[in-house]
Amino acid sequence: MKKQNKELKNMVFSCLRYVFVLILSLFFFYSKFISDFFLLLTIYPVMFLLNLFYETIIFGNTLLVSSLAIEIIPACVAVSAFLLLFILNLTTPMNTRKRIYSLCFSIFFLLLINILRITLFSFLLINDYVYYDIFHKIFWYFLSIPIVLGIWFFSVYLFKIKNIPIYSDIKLIFLSIRRNIN
Repeated sequence: MKKQNKELKNMVFSCLRYVFVLILSLFFFYSKFISDFFLLLTIYPVMFLLNLFYETIIFGNTLLVSSLAIEIIPACVAVSAFLLLFILNLTTPMNTRKRIYSLCFSIFFLLLINILRITLFSFLLINDYVYYDIFHKIFWYFLSIPIVLGIWFFSVYLFKIKNIPIYSDIKLIFLSIRRNIN
């Protein structure tokens, strides 16, 4: 009886995590607040780094550097990449402390990489690097998802996460159903 209560509690908690993922996903996609929040977390450190070499001014979501206007659009802020990290974290069964540490680490690491990426591409653009457009497109189309997955796998390794997103929950449900049938 005690084991069934624990299984029921785990399944209810799993369902609540998925409801939260759905709500969070809708909030990420339909809320300007999230985009603006990550823009602020991104643009000011980029401005600080660029200010070490050039006079830089922020005007809305645009950096004015060396007579160039570098617009930081929502895709540059990588809101969907942050959402993917949230989804991977929330769809993986783990204790709350580990979840919080893993999520904080993942978000901070992605933010840091994104700030460095935007700063690097800004330097390339300012210095009129001939292959800027090609590098920018290669990074956007081919490297953005592997970087997010790399951060997730590093987090899994660092925090010794043993479960697999979604799969571990499905496995738990099927095992519970099978035990109740027998």
